[in-house]
Amino acid sequence: MYKLLGEAVDTAVTLRSLVANASHCEVVIAPVFTAIRTVADRLEGSNVGVAAQDCATQNEFGAYTGEVAPVMIKDAGAKYVIIGHSERRQFYGETDKSVNSKIGASLAAGLTAIVCVGEHLNERESGEAENVVRSQLLNGLAGLTVSDMERIIIAYEPVWAIGTGKTATPEQAQEMHGFIRRCIRETHGETVADNIRILYGGSVKPDNIANLMAQDDVDGALVGGASLEAESFARIVNYL
Repeated sequence: MYKLLGEAVDTAVTLRSLVANASHCEVVIAPVFTAIRTVADRLEGSNVGVAAQDCATQNEFGAYTGEVAPVMIKDAGAKYVIIGHSERRQFYGETDKSVNSKIGASLAAGLTAIVCVGEHLNERESGEAENVVRSQLLNGLAGLTVSDMERIIIAYEPVWAIGTGKTATPEQAQEMHGFIRRCIRETHGETVADNIRILYGGSVKPDNIANLMAQDDVDGALVGGASLEAESFARIVNYL
């Protein structure tokens, strides 16, 4: 929940020029709902896409005060939506069931879903990290076909390494990313597992992106605070 409309537009326009030559990767920014339409308009024709940070569980219009349907997000100019972010799970009651419903509604609206999974500190310290992430994957992606998975991106967020002073090493990131890919292989097959993109989202910064991207199963980054300034985000993008 950052940036008023003018600030969001200024950041997007600055980023657009800074990453104009970044043809080697896909670049997406996720402004607040109130800025999606304007930011999408200002980025039209560029190599920077737009995502929403969340969505409703259904596309049907009705008495759902405060909700924003995926079809509305698509209509506003976004092509992606983040689903199941750790903050949505922690502070707003997001569950694997609601994640699954949001994924289905988003795919039906023609969006690409960036699906977040990850464990808390107590879960990692108790040796439950893989079980937690496996459960989030199995329940969140339940019912999705091989074709559906072509519009799914997974983002691993080690919640224990975000704003806690603790740091996940590149090796720890690789370990979990490899595990996630094995889980996808079990549920949706070799081809999907090989092709799906798994992003790392644990306090990614310009000074740690190189070591993270050196890992075999880290395909990109879900960038938090470092994306609030166009220059720092561009340094990450241009490394990728």
